Amino acid sequence: MSVLKSMKITGVLGLSCVLLLAPAVRGMAQTPAAATAADNANDAQIQSNLTKALSNKRFKGITSTVQDGMVTLHGTVDVYSDKEDADKRAHRVKNVKSVQNLIEIGGPVVDDATLRNKLAEKLAYDRVGYGTTAFNALTIGVKNGVVSLGGTAYGPVDRDSAVSLVSNYPGVKDVVDNINVAPVSPMDDRVRLAEARAIYGAPQLNKYALDPAKPIRITVINGNVTLSGVVDSQSDKEIAGIRANGVPGVFKVVNNLQVAGAPAQSEK
Repeated sequence: MSVLKSMKITGVLGLSCVLLLAPAVRGMAQTPAAATAADNANDAQIQSNLTKALSNKRFKGITSTVQDGMVTLHGTVDVYSDKEDADKRAHRVKNVKSVQNLIEIGGPVVDDATLRNKLAEKLAYDRVGYGTTAFNALTIGVKNGVVSLGGTAYGPVDRDSAVSLVSNYPGVKDVVDNINVAPVSPMDDRVRLAEARAIYGAPQLNKYALDPAKPIRITVINGNVTLSGVVDSQSDKEIAGIRANGVPGVFKVVNNLQVAGAPAQSEK
């Protein structure tokens, strides 16, 4: 009798397990129609949130589509920075898987030479008043409205300021940021200040400190100094090199100053 009772109990327990598991298994199954409805609801919510994120008047020319969590942006904006900002806002929307940015830059069409000259002028005066102008040696190139920035910036704030200035300028279609940022170094900071005093303290070179847009640019990285910019004469270039080499703590000076009207060349 004890054996039979045990078998019955086992059978009942076994049946109970089946009954308990069956609803859970059924709950895991989802029909294709239900899955599609869920995806559509998710896309609709993303679209609603995206519309709110791009409600600023700067984005009035932008349209968007959402499919399976993937966003595509179309339309036009006035400046490149608006295109970048729209892209960042779209990426921050909840449940967005990816963003394809097909936004085009409207506004005026500016030829490359004119655009480069205008931007170079703007960049020359960027950060004036912050004490780092002479320590930013940036390069700029323009091709089909795409601006490439290079050279070395004193710090990340100076680099970001230059990129922002270019990104917000009418006619710029894209920005390639290849600017290097000088590493933080108290020793290099001391060398920078000493170099500025030595160079601009020379009577013949003091004139280059009068216009913030036309200084002798002084780049210092790990005690290595590079001079760049344009001076009026070969004599000015040579004096600047001599003064730079006379600063204590300098390992090496590269004099890349160009003489106005002379062919571009570098001197090491």
